Amino acid sequence: MDFEISGTSIFIVILAIFAIIFIKQSVRVVPQQEAWVVERFGKFHVVLEPGLNFIIPLVDQVAYKQSLKEIPMDTTSQICITKDNTQLQVDGVLYFQVTNPELASYGTSDFVMAITQLAQTSLRSVIGTMSLDKTFEEREEINARVVQAVDEAAQTWGVKVLRYEIKDLTPPKEILRAMQLQITAEREKRAVIATSEGQKQKEINIAEGERAAMIAQSEGEKQSQINKAEGEARAIEAVANAQAAAIRVVANAIASNNGMEAVNLQVAEKYVEAFSNIAKTNNTLLLPANLADLGSMIASAMTIVKDVGDRQKAVQGKSSQN
Repeated sequence: MDFEISGTSIFIVILAIFAIIFIKQSVRVVPQQEAWVVERFGKFHVVLEPGLNFIIPLVDQVAYKQSLKEIPMDTTSQICITKDNTQLQVDGVLYFQVTNPELASYGTSDFVMAITQLAQTSLRSVIGTMSLDKTFEEREEINARVVQAVDEAAQTWGVKVLRYEIKDLTPPKEILRAMQLQITAEREKRAVIATSEGQKQKEINIAEGERAAMIAQSEGEKQSQINKAEGEARAIEAVANAQAAAIRVVANAIASNNGMEAVNLQVAEKYVEAFSNIAKTNNTLLLPANLADLGSMIASAMTIVKDVGDRQKAVQGKSSQN
């Protein structure tokens, strides 16, 4: 009886151990951002999603564990030949992500190596279509073309190529020296051009300033001459008005009582004064032949004055009648 109990106990213990092992082998907890590929009798069966999963021990087997995270991968530095036959050392970083765990497990033996090698060959092809200067200017285009080429092939491997970034482009030392000389010459050229443009603008500004000054000066001189002419015209007009007024006063005086006698006296005085001045100077003068006949000269002058007086009276008479 004791033997039977002991055998049953051992059987139960063994059965319990097998049950524990079976449960442990059948339960699979998949971490987040991972996918496990399960094979049944060596053939693909199912992909276990993150969380709690169950499989059949001894029948099902986890063959591959794929990470679904974005993976950065350094590509080996390599020498590329540009379109103008210049060697260029290039290295970069490739970013990719597993989107189909089944294809990533069975599409290729090592999809990481396959993507890396394809990225290098695609990079050499893209660099070969560009000149040296273009490679430095078109980094974005190079990255895009490499991603496009690698992504098309990587789809059969269940991998999505997200982007490719060139880390460094290193030409040979001789090219670097030539580029430095070219940059220096270009900067010196820009400096000379800037200096000449500044000098040109300076001369233009000076010429425009002198032109504006000459125009302003000529306008000032013009206005000055206009003002001077207007002043002279007004002065002449004022003198003429004064002379006209004086003549009118003289005419009125002649036309008044005893006006002729006053005129006779004044004419005689002026005549005598003129002869006295002749005696004081040595100037040579042309004198009338009848210089001795002073009375006749005065009478002639008074005749003119009288005629002027008669005309003045006639004008005043007409004015009063009107």
